[in-house]
This record gives sequence, structure tokens and C-alpha cells, in this order.
Amino acid sequence: MFDTVLVANRGEIAVRVIRTLRALGVRSVAVFSDADADARHVREADTAVRIGPAPAAESYLSAERLIEAAARTGAQAVHPGYGFLAENAAFARACEEAGLVFIGPSADAIALMGDKIRAKETVQTAGVPVVPGSSGSGLSDAQLADAAREIGVPVLLKPSAGGGGKGMRLVRELTALEEEIAAARREARASFGDDTLLVERWIDRPRHIEIQVLADGHGGVVHLGERECSLQRRHQKVIEEAPSVLLDEATRAAMGEAAVQAARSCGYRGAGTVEFIVPGRDPSAYYFMEMNTRLQVEHPVTELVTGLDLVEWQLRVAAGERLGFVQDDVRLTGHAIEARICAEDPTRGFLPSGGTVLLLDEPDGDGVRTDSGLSEGTEVGSLYDPMLSKVIAYGPDRATALRRLRAALADTVTLGVQTNAGFLRRLLAHPDVVSGDLDTGLVERVVDDLVTTDVPDEVYEAAAAVRLDALRPRGEGWTDPFSVPSGWRLGGTPKPVGFHLRVQDPVEYVPRGAHAVAGDTVSVTLDGVRTTFRRAGDWIGRDGDSWQVRDHDPVAASLTRSAHAGADSLTAPMPGTVTVVKVAVGDEVTAGQSLLVVEAMKMEHVVSAPHAGTVAELDVTPGSTVAMDQVLAVIAPHESEQADRSEEAGA
Repeated sequence: MFDTVLVANRGEIAVRVIRTLRALGVRSVAVFSDADADARHVREADTAVRIGPAPAAESYLSAERLIEAAARTGAQAVHPGYGFLAENAAFARACEEAGLVFIGPSADAIALMGDKIRAKETVQTAGVPVVPGSSGSGLSDAQLADAAREIGVPVLLKPSAGGGGKGMRLVRELTALEEEIAAARREARASFGDDTLLVERWIDRPRHIEIQVLADGHGGVVHLGERECSLQRRHQKVIEEAPSVLLDEATRAAMGEAAVQAARSCGYRGAGTVEFIVPGRDPSAYYFMEMNTRLQVEHPVTELVTGLDLVEWQLRVAAGERLGFVQDDVRLTGHAIEARICAEDPTRGFLPSGGTVLLLDEPDGDGVRTDSGLSEGTEVGSLYDPMLSKVIAYGPDRATALRRLRAALADTVTLGVQTNAGFLRRLLAHPDVVSGDLDTGLVERVVDDLVTTDVPDEVYEAAAAVRLDALRPRGEGWTDPFSVPSGWRLGGTPKPVGFHLRVQDPVEYVPRGAHAVAGDTVSVTLDGVRTTFRRAGDWIGRDGDSWQVRDHDPVAASLTRSAHAGADSLTAPMPGTVTVVKVAVGDEVTAGQSLLVVEAMKMEHVVSAPHAGTVAELDVTPGSTVAMDQVLAVIAPHESEQADRSEEAGA
């Protein structure tokens, strides 16, 4: 076993790897960018090395700086985690050339399986069924379009060089092909530095089921059962579980053997995942999609049902050990489900969010595990992936695991940063999820039923209670009646105390219930129902949901509106970086015209003109960092547009 291992990653996966290193008595080395100087993974490692400025290209994606950090600290091996350079063959090769053990497969295996076109051809030769689609690499836009027409819509455009849903586009109409190919190439190039695409037949209402494999360097290969990953948004997994309710023992064994053959076909070593697309009505008709040559985000559910520490086995295999078991020794016991907690705002279309973690409570206890990179004070920015943590529940059966996970998400508190925890809790209670009737389009079909922009009265009541408590006098002695929030006035009837508040739209709220404020909790009773919230700063939270309830100044807002009278301000939909500016001040624009692109956490958002008009102000340039709701541009409507608005207002 190694003495010292450098963890070439950040966030929750770095913390998780460090945990196993500590359990094995192996010294851990963390790396950090300037943005992560006080991050949890830095504090928990035995040693930490600064590797550069905040942008990933100058820090976590710099193979040279990572290898230099390993040399400076005496590390013998490098664990890449997932993301960043985990599936980068050049990085694996650079580690080997520097005398470091790369904890993962060989560079050749990474390169082969990282090229989706070659991977499909390789596993097909080994007898593994694959999805019908384009063959050959380096296809032009015209060739991709021809292949799509030959296959027949719907088709899926996929980057050849990467995974994780980045750059994938589902095309249902041939007329949209040209635009979707361009968009897929742009995102693939930004995410992987390679815009090569392939096209595959889209299987309607499919299930996404993957098989975990482990292989040593001595010819031993086993599979550890499957994970159901069908609950996805925008091709990104949000809930994963093991095992799948869809598979019987015969199908599980057949898919497992196919995954083992796929691993053998590329001389695989270490932990890897073979992903299959499975028709829900016929699970025996499964197709190979791709192989992820790394540890998966969802590996904890496999650990819980098998009792194996996958990071430990990655380390043992990399150190030259044989697997200590064969296929017949693998047993799946019980059921495990994982929820990915991400910095995103469901009420804003799941756009990335950000901020400082003001209050943090992460669940644990019987049958519950949380893998997290967070701590109070963590600054969540727009530079890295939005996933913050994972909450995993285990039980003797699926119903128990579901109940435990819903309860754990209700206990999850991350105030200061908007997350999807409450949305995931509601998703797990949806009848189709409870019954196991899943497919990759389910979340998109039910999302509107699980997200609401309405703010419950008790949220405003709790925010008002906190403000009332802050105004109440403390200590003994005479109290100035004008300083007490009682509504008292000289020679008149007391007026109810109200507050101008804003979550999204401003409201004037007059508290009407009973309140109790103590520490970081606030309880309110409305209409005989008592509700308890957690609170920090101007944030209020309960059951995994949170609301930032800010004070609203109607006078200041009125002055701002007056400054832009007759014009519409375009604001940043999320904190991020402006990557594209397509207009200049004075340009004439049409309704719906694309004006700017804001990028955050690997997601692009196009800002379009709300109406025809003239660009009156432009406050950003490419590379500008912007906060949520920051004004980007002002579009003055044409006179005809303004006249129509005036008529509508008069009506």
C-alpha cells in the first residue's frame, strides 16, 4: 500500500477519498485553488498544496501543477476522483511518466473508452449489444445530419469525448438539426476541448441502468450489480439507487456479464462503470451506451448494498493487489438510494445559485450517510460543478430506504445557498417513483407539479417574527415607546406593524400569528398550525426548502423604475460569467433575439430581447463576472411597442 496519495480534486469527492485514506493509515495530500483556500477538503487532509488561481484551467486542470505538488509532498500515487482530469488519458500518462501511480485504468483504456465511437466498436466486437447510430469519427455537420435522417428522428446527439450529459441534445424534428448540432458542438468544445459528435437512435421512455465493475491487474474482473439512474434532468442524474426494481436475477446476470466483457475488451483495471440504455417494457433488450473509466458520483449506493469500500479497492488494485473475492462472493443486500444536492434554484428553472453557507445541518444516523464538501462559511461560486453533497439512505427494502431518504432531505439545512433538496424530497414521494415506474423523462414530465414559486404565508410570518424580535428592547429600565414594534402612536389608535419584504415579488406583510424566536430557529403559529423554521441572516428554511426573504424599499425601487422609464432591464438569471456579447449600444434588436450568454457551473444561459427595440445600455463585456439579478443591458422599446403598452395599461 502507498504511504502518501495526492487527491487531484476538490469538494465532496476529495473529502470522501481522504476519509478512506485516513482509515487505511495513508497520508493524504489535498490541492486547492485560491477560491478553495479554506475549503473542507483542505482542512481535512494531512497536507495541502496551493496549485493556482481560481479558474480550473489554471489549477485543477493543470497536470503540470498537480504533478509538481505530488513531487513536493512525496506522494507516490494520484487519485483523480471524478470530473476534471479523472478521464483524461494525457494526465494518466503524465503521472506514469513522472513515476506516479495513477489510481485508475491505464491511459490506453481511458483513451479507448473515452472515445464513444471507438468504445462502441470495441465492445460490439466483444459481443456487447450497442445502440444503433453513426459510425466513424470526425463526421461533418452534413454527415451527422445524413446519419440522423437515415436513423430517423428522434435521435440523440452526443459528444464523443465526454459524458455527464454535457453537450447532449435530443432532436425530434429534422428542421432543428442544424441548430442543435451547432449547440452540441459548442458545449462539447467548452466542456471537453473536443467537439466531435456522434448520433444515436433515441429510445423513448428508456431506463438508464449501469453496472459497477472492478478489475485487478492480474486478470480478475467482477461486477457488483447494477444502479438505476433513470431519474434525470437535462441528462444529468439526480437520484440513483441499487438495485433496480426492473431487473430479475437472469437479466442482472446477463447485463453483469456484458459489463465484464466490456471491461475485458479494453484491458481495464480498477473501478469503472458500464452504462446501458434499457427499454422499460423489455429489460432484456439492453444496449451499451458508454463506459465511465473512473469512480462514479453514485458509488455510495453500491457500497451500501455490497459492503465494499470502492475507494479502498481502487487503492489496493493500483498498489498491485489482487481482488480478494470472485463473482460468486458478491451479494447484494438491502436497498440504497442517493440524492444529489446541487446549488440550483428550482423556482428559476434550476439555474445555478451561489452564496455563502450561513447555516449547515447534514443528516446522519441509522441508515443515512452524507458525503459532503461543505462547511459553514463555504463560499459557493460559479466556477465549479454545482453539486455540493450527496445524501444516501439504506434500508432492508426499497420502501424503507425511500422513507429514510425523504426524512433525511427534510433534515438537510443549507441556508445561504439555494439548493434542490426540497424538490428532491417531493420527487421521491411521487407515485411513479414510489412504485418504481421510472424512465429518463419522468422528472421532466412531473417537474411543474413539484415546483412552485408561491411563498407560503408562514414564511413571511417567520421573517416578520425575526424582524420583530430584533426590534424588541433588551435589558431592564425605561423603554422608549417609539422604539417598541407595537404600532403605538401618540393620541391615536395603534396601527398594525407591517414589513415590506421580498422573495421574488415584493409584498407588504403584517404579522398576525404567535411567534417564538430562539437561536437559529423560529416558530410561528397561524390558524392553529405551528411551523418551525431554521434561520440565518435573511434566510428561512424547512423540510429541505429555503427562502431568502429580503427587506424591500418601495421608495428606492420606484426611483430605479423611474431611471429606466420606458425601457426594460435585462438582468443576470444566475451568478456567473458573461461569455458572449452579440450586440452594442445603439443596435436595433428584435423580440427574442439572442443578445448575451451567461455561463455558470458548466451551464450556458442565453439572454434574449424581451421585445423589439434599441440597446440603450450595455453594462458587461465578455469575461465580466456578474451576480444574480445584476443589470446586464437595457432595451428601449420602439415607439410602436411603447404605444401598445400604454394602450394595454389604459385598458
